[in-house]
Amino acid sequence: MKSPRRRSRNPTMHARLQAFGVHHARALLFSLGKLTQAPFSTLLTLMVIAVAITLPALLYLMLANLQQAAPAWERETRLSAFVADAVTDTELPDLAARLARREGVAATEAIPRTQALEEFRAHSGLGDALDLLEENPLPAVILVEPAADARDPEALRALADALEAHPSISQVQLDMEWVQRLGALLQTLDRLVDLLALLLGLGVVLVVGNTVRLDIHNRRREIEVAKLVGATDAFIRRPFLYGGIWMGLGGGLLALLTLAVLHGSLSGPVQTLARAYGGGFALRGLQPAEALALLGTAAALGLAGAWVSVFFHIREIEPR
Repeated sequence: MKSPRRRSRNPTMHARLQAFGVHHARALLFSLGKLTQAPFSTLLTLMVIAVAITLPALLYLMLANLQQAAPAWERETRLSAFVADAVTDTELPDLAARLARREGVAATEAIPRTQALEEFRAHSGLGDALDLLEENPLPAVILVEPAADARDPEALRALADALEAHPSISQVQLDMEWVQRLGALLQTLDRLVDLLALLLGLGVVLVVGNTVRLDIHNRRREIEVAKLVGATDAFIRRPFLYGGIWMGLGGGLLALLTLAVLHGSLSGPVQTLARAYGGGFALRGLQPAEALALLGTAAALGLAGAWVSVFFHIREIEPR
């Protein structure tokens, strides 16, 4: 007696699910059709959404490229350890080898006094003045390359203090300003990306919400008739919600197209500039997962804007 009841309920549940899917599919296609009926105004709305999405995405890519190039810049960070006068040039290689075995040091390069003088003569343009000196005034230098895990400002400062405490080192010079500026720049850009994305995301919500509000106002009579024949608010708002999703997706696709065009136009000059400075840097674009995340975010913003608009306006419309 139980099995026939179960068999009688399953078709009903299946029919309900099928009807639910059909209603949503109709609303999805209907909302797309409404957008295509006004192509010019729809295109303008999509362009506004695309600009609002492109700006934070472009800043995000700028930050990602800077972070990609930062390790190469940090590898150029070296400490100059000036050797005490008591250390001779013959003892210099052994001192450099002992410093290379210290924690936080990747490699060292010893520059004897004579080599330091020749390099200074070649780059300073003071060759004639140096010839007047009776002895070499420059100390020997050991260039210290930090290890990969000792390149942040705090670790570099600790390494410099440790080297300066060595009895054979008179002074350690470290240009910390550009390292600190790079870190501050990346941190500022990261915060700016978040704030700009928040503000322009709110702008997308407002644009979609205002567009849906105007559509609701233009279809007020249609909504009143639908409510007279028993349509629920959920049934009426469904096409507007799908319309917001379509607008978000359309704006996201235009944003992806804009970013692709910008990447294609800038990648060549950036590579040429990198080769001119002896680097192999390649401009990074959006990865597939990031592109999908952008489209999903754009669709969610469109849905949010449409939801806010229908929540406040659909329920206010009642048949007279």
